[in-house]
Amino acid sequence: MSDPLRIGILGIDHRHIFGMAAEMEKVGCALVCWWTEGAPETLAGFTKRFPDLPRMDSVAQVLDHDLDMVLISAIPADRADLAIRAMRAGMDVMTDKPGCTSHAQLDAIKACVAETGRIWSIDFSERFEVPAVTRAAELVAEGAIGKVIQTIGIGPHRLNLNTRPDWFYERDRFGGILTDIASHQIDQFLFFTGSTDAKITLASTGNFGNPATPELQDFGQIALESEQGLGYIRVDWFTPDALPNWGDGRLMLLGTQGTIELRKYVDVGGQDGTDHLFLVNGTRCERMDCKAAGLPYFARLAADMRDRTQTAMPQAHAFKVMELAITAQDMAEA
Repeated sequence: MSDPLRIGILGIDHRHIFGMAAEMEKVGCALVCWWTEGAPETLAGFTKRFPDLPRMDSVAQVLDHDLDMVLISAIPADRADLAIRAMRAGMDVMTDKPGCTSHAQLDAIKACVAETGRIWSIDFSERFEVPAVTRAAELVAEGAIGKVIQTIGIGPHRLNLNTRPDWFYERDRFGGILTDIASHQIDQFLFFTGSTDAKITLASTGNFGNPATPELQDFGQIALESEQGLGYIRVDWFTPDALPNWGDGRLMLLGTQGTIELRKYVDVGGQDGTDHLFLVNGTRCERMDCKAAGLPYFARLAADMRDRTQTAMPQAHAFKVMELAITAQDMAEA
């Protein structure tokens, strides 16, 4: 049996770090140490979940350890520089989305990957941490709805106005709503349609309900198309208070022989729990409970680190998602 992969953490500013770290532990990796700037809102939750993990005083101290990978969930605008430092220190990277916030940052990451041969992977949690998406991918691969020709992805989020850090309301630091949240739905469009490139045909953002924080974008939309299919994306910060979770995220897949709808986190007025999948084709019209479908991304990424393969997510895919998200953001703000 090989030694466990050793992992450090750079930045815990977003709660996604909880899932990133826990899932890599589940597949046998060893968390070694962590660093973050100051005392973010996530600090108490992180130290409760990982009480024995030592905190370092600087990024350099983390990188001085003999690590195989670093996980990055720092402020979005800081993630690219941290990833580049880690890759140049000989480590692979899993970063929270967005992996970067500008084309210049993306170009620098591409150059670093080419120079070092390291892996730069983005944990698109709305695909990689949702068992219903795992099951949908299996059904599509089996031909259950024919060829996927359109995706509709919606990503509503709860604003939690009074608990957000200052950077959340600063455009240059959070990167814009399309660069940030909509990267999830762009990832799913490319994956389910089998596209390696796409064209943004519509992109817009707005602040419709939060005038006190003018740099916040509380709504965004994208339309995109490729040679394989079409997509529409809507993301927002308008989750109503009565919803029992942070957002009613859904994905709808139109195939040439059927449809799949995912109600990932809640089925309003329907079944309790999460990971609801609705399949309709020529012979089946049913709901599936997908909670047991698994999350293969993390085990595949660990194998990729050992074998220098690309089974979890092609490197070109990570680059393309961020290229399209930043392009859409720029188009919306032009």
